Amino acid sequence: MSDPKHGDTPPAPIPPPPGAAAATRDSESQTAAGTATGVGSILRRWKREDFLKKSYLGFRCGALLFSSLAFIIMASNKHGDWKDFDRYEEYRYVLAIAVLSTLYTGLQTFRRIHELSTGTEFSSPRNWDMIDFIGDQAVAYLLISAASSAVPLTNRMRENVDNIFTDSSASAIGMEFLAFLAMAVSAIISGYKLSRQSYI
Repeated sequence: MSDPKHGDTPPAPIPPPPGAAAATRDSESQTAAGTATGVGSILRRWKREDFLKKSYLGFRCGALLFSSLAFIIMASNKHGDWKDFDRYEEYRYVLAIAVLSTLYTGLQTFRRIHELSTGTEFSSPRNWDMIDFIGDQAVAYLLISAASSAVPLTNRMRENVDNIFTDSSASAIGMEFLAFLAMAVSAIISGYKLSRQSYI
């Protein structure tokens, strides 16, 4: 009886080392978990950015509305004799800042609506974030400055007489203060967006 040749018998399979199957399963589960976490973080970031864009537009629309109301109320506050707004420097200042705020917020609102509807921006986002941050702060400061300058005059008038002129003046000041609050929140959002920009 002849001995079998070495080539006739297949080599015995080498058993995997202990724990290899478990390590493979762990690495696969970690890869799947990492992929799920990465996708989840991207989705959360997109939702946060979409929420910021819509909030930004909402506060700008609010500032536009309140600034326009302050402008209309103060510009129509002319009732003859001493009851004309243009006889008082403080009220002229309120009107001028209301016009400036209306123009600024109107242009910014139009730009944001255009960007959201078309998905394209006028220029580099970094440039616009800087313009938004500076412009929002400047307009917010002017709004609160104009409103606070007219409050003492209105209070003195209302101590002596309370009529449609003083009521309209107080309403215009109130609208300007609300516009300031909307612009202040817009400035905070624009500052946050600017801080998130990459400069590398």
